[in-house]
Amino acid sequence: MLGFINFLAFLAITGYAVYLFVHLVYSRYLFVKLGKKAAFEPSLKERIYAVLVNGLGQRKLFKDKKSGYMHLILFYGFFIIQIGLIEITIKGFIKGYEFPFGEAHKYFSFLQEWTTFLMLSAVIYGFYRRYGEKLKRLQWKRDGKAAFVYIALATLTLSILLLLGFEKVMLGHHPDFIYAPFSGVIAFAFSGISTTAGTVWFYAFWWVHMLTVFSFMVFVPQSKQAHELFAMFNIFFKKVGPVGKLRKIDFDDEEAEEYGVGKIENFTQMQLIDLYACAECGRCTNMCPASGTGKTLSPMDLIVKMRDHLTDKGAVVTSRNPWVPGFAFKNTRANQLAMQAASQEVAAAIALPSLIGDVITEEEIWACTTCRNCEDQCPVANEHVDKIVDMRRYLVLTEGNMPHEATRYFQNIERQSNPWGINRKERIKWREGREDIVVPTVDEVEDFEYLFFVGSMGSFDNRSQKISQSFAKILNLAGVKFAILGNEERNSGDTARRMGNEFLFQQLCQENIASFQAYNVKKIVTICPHTYNTFKHEYPEFGLHAEVYHHTELIFKLIQEGRIKPTYEVQEAIAYHDSCYIGRYNNIYDIPRQILQFIPGVNVLEMERNKQDAMCCGAGGGNMWMEETQGKRVNIERTEQALRLGPTTIGSNCPYCLTMLSDGTKAKEVENQVKTLDIAEIVERSLVS
Repeated sequence: MLGFINFLAFLAITGYAVYLFVHLVYSRYLFVKLGKKAAFEPSLKERIYAVLVNGLGQRKLFKDKKSGYMHLILFYGFFIIQIGLIEITIKGFIKGYEFPFGEAHKYFSFLQEWTTFLMLSAVIYGFYRRYGEKLKRLQWKRDGKAAFVYIALATLTLSILLLLGFEKVMLGHHPDFIYAPFSGVIAFAFSGISTTAGTVWFYAFWWVHMLTVFSFMVFVPQSKQAHELFAMFNIFFKKVGPVGKLRKIDFDDEEAEEYGVGKIENFTQMQLIDLYACAECGRCTNMCPASGTGKTLSPMDLIVKMRDHLTDKGAVVTSRNPWVPGFAFKNTRANQLAMQAASQEVAAAIALPSLIGDVITEEEIWACTTCRNCEDQCPVANEHVDKIVDMRRYLVLTEGNMPHEATRYFQNIERQSNPWGINRKERIKWREGREDIVVPTVDEVEDFEYLFFVGSMGSFDNRSQKISQSFAKILNLAGVKFAILGNEERNSGDTARRMGNEFLFQQLCQENIASFQAYNVKKIVTICPHTYNTFKHEYPEFGLHAEVYHHTELIFKLIQEGRIKPTYEVQEAIAYHDSCYIGRYNNIYDIPRQILQFIPGVNVLEMERNKQDAMCCGAGGGNMWMEETQGKRVNIERTEQALRLGPTTIGSNCPYCLTMLSDGTKAKEVENQVKTLDIAEIVERSLVS
């Protein structure tokens, strides 16, 4: 009779828990469906590889090896103990039940007990990291949910060992210290109690385990633990192709009422999956240059606030509109419009907070340098930058609301195709002052192999002009046939795009491509990583068909081919800085270092944050042209990191980075002791005495 009552209670609690779990998961599914349908590129091979490497392989987690091993144990341990959960559940109704594995069952017990023990150890270590070691990236929020997770997991694992131990006492079995060592120790410790007492304790811990399982199951979908459900989907459905490539806006869409994203439901469904996949691990914020220098932007906080906003808005919309459940699986244009209309009607009726202004502040949106350090660190493949740019697009294109520096930048680009508003006819004047270089325009030569796209920095900025001149000298010495567009060259539009002005970007893009086609350009080389990235990965969508090189790639190629040979010693200890748009956007880390190794006398010093983890100089995302009004300047922080190495030179491969680092050495009053040089300038010194 007792067993029957136990079974009925179990069924009732199980049914209710499963109902709540399904309801919560389904509601999150409906909330994601509020978003716009996004085009899905099959690319199954690439997607499956991503799941195997970053999902099952947990590669990103091992950027922090301690957390990586801890999470690996919990991740795979979870699957193993779920098999044991089936046996444990049946044990509550059939006394002494075991899977019919025969003699092999002892090996299952061995695996189950060691897995449980390792999971318990990992939970204790995780608790210590957060509350003992007080790991900075985990200290952002104190709402008790994290503590609940540790307590629940500890209870879950410890109760397994306890119930298995008391089962042996209940059954009168001798402890097995080889194949069931941990429950064996417990059974030995309580061997003096009666079988009745053992039975009571067995069922007590059996119920503790079951109630913990059900409680945790209901807790998961409405907490950060939802990443356990959504992470794999997020990794699988992640955008394929070049990382950081931005979504194109179709300005010919006559039905579009606004551009960019000003409401949470105007993000794509793929973007909204990110919000529930977030593990709140803080890795993104820990590496963010804006957050690290006292700005209000925290990539993790941004995602969490958007997730909570989506949940709140979704709960209201779906509860007030019976239309939703019946049409949840349909993605017709009519259904999307109906959902958006319902969302707007409900939002207006109950005064829900607005996405921009109430949930996400404009200060957060404009603080981003688009460096992608956050995305590179994220173990669940969240993409923060495209969401920020989408909100910038809304501010710029729909509301016309932007910092005054951005307004001035756009106006100067529109009028003179350069950020300073200098007369566009002076774009070619950088050739002057160096009689030892020959830089022809496309009109001055019959044919050329490479178009040298100088860019606005290399053409107009006094410091960056020296990089252009050094690179031109290298091309001359190597006998490379090249030409420039001269005054026909326009700004690449990359910065305008990242600042939210997609319309201006597309205009510049189309004009540049028209020039390339007019002169039959097949190969393009540039000294600017931002230009390189947009030409290589974003211009092709608008019709560019050409090979694109960064100047470090071409210099390395010329050295390999023996067309140039660094000969003269350059006695410099160089703290090398990785540009974000060459590094994290294009995975080019070794080539610049190999070039420096070819130069006699050069000693390359590696900063603590280098390669994939390198910190941004602070110029990206339009921040080169805007004042930092919060916290410490990013370029000062990065300069200080370089100066800790005691270098004679800080080396870079980007005009933006060089400007920011040069400003940094001036601010630290060490510009006379520590030089800032581009790789092209260092190579030129080794080629010319």
